[in-house]
Amino acid sequence: MLNADKIKKDFPILKNRLVYLDNAATSQKPYQVINAIKDYYERYNANVHRGVYKIAVEATEKYEEAHSVVAKFINAFPNEIIFTRNTTESINLVAYSLGLKLKKDDEVVVSLMEHHSNFVPWQQICKLTGAKFKVIPIDEKGNLKDYERYITKNTKIVSITHASNVLGTINPIKEIINLAHENGAIAIIDGAQTVPHFSVDVKDLDCDFLAFSGHKMLAPMGIGVLYGKQEILKSMKPFNYGGDMIREVKINETIFNDLPWKFEAGTPNVEGAIGLMEAIKYLEKLGMNNVYAYVQYLTKYALERLKEIPNIKVYGPEKRNGLISFKLGRLHPHDASAFLDELNIAIRGGHMCAQPLVNSLGEIAVARVSFYIYNTKEDVDKFVDGLKKAKGAFKV
Repeated sequence: MLNADKIKKDFPILKNRLVYLDNAATSQKPYQVINAIKDYYERYNANVHRGVYKIAVEATEKYEEAHSVVAKFINAFPNEIIFTRNTTESINLVAYSLGLKLKKDDEVVVSLMEHHSNFVPWQQICKLTGAKFKVIPIDEKGNLKDYERYITKNTKIVSITHASNVLGTINPIKEIINLAHENGAIAIIDGAQTVPHFSVDVKDLDCDFLAFSGHKMLAPMGIGVLYGKQEILKSMKPFNYGGDMIREVKINETIFNDLPWKFEAGTPNVEGAIGLMEAIKYLEKLGMNNVYAYVQYLTKYALERLKEIPNIKVYGPEKRNGLISFKLGRLHPHDASAFLDELNIAIRGGHMCAQPLVNSLGEIAVARVSFYIYNTKEDVDKFVDGLKKAKGAFKV
């Protein structure tokens, strides 16, 4: 079991007794990450892959080390790791580099539980190409329903979230990847909610692409990752064109750079990559199995405590990732969130950037709490006690 009280001391924003329970949106940052970024700006701030002076060389070495650290974390090769701004940009990179090749009879398969970042790009690509956009439904428990029926010989791309950011459902992703490959389709995984929580091995999963964001796993905002199999990345055209992604430019021809720089046009987010590297080192020191076990422990405890509140509806399956979406009677989730904010408790209220899913639940918005390594049972207790006060104040 992790010592969350000790871990919490590494996070300066939590020293004001903030109960932060919106970790599925973004995590807080420890001193180790903040200091690594500060050190970069104070000691060796320079552009990468360009200068031959000392601090430029050090910045380049750190930036490339970050590729290696991320690669090892998910069991990939360093040249399979492309730094982007976030999960959204990672998925758009694949969508526009591969998706525009789709034809009228081709199919793209997503699920109803996708975040907009893995729903809208494919919806729009299908509109542009005429390909068929297929959406796997969910059952009453919040699990994918009959996904085998939706992946056919006409399917070219299957892009599925590893875990729902609304329901917490952890999808049978390995089976879905296998089914996609049996039908000759590319398998893309949105790992934004899972890479921060447990070990994800891309070689074991055999996914073709995996996208995730640094800011959900202790790293700064503005740094995302796209993993892609080497042979597929080599065959793809770049998404962005410009500096650093070229090997040679002539008047009428450009030769693109090797992987991964072929897809990293322009000045990259060097400090973000360094921050992500330090965040991964922090998580690895704790142990990802311990991270998963602890967050599961907190989630189960919270689910039990919520049973004390009459007229509360909890969405999603019993076995879930570290989040809980709910509705308290007629109380609007924004009102619940605002009330708890007065108690210094931060939760999310809204459609969670997953409107098709939330609307399928018969709602326009839900409230959500999500847990991470620095949360404690005391945080859960304060949250539940705050909800009870809200229930009384609003008479719901």
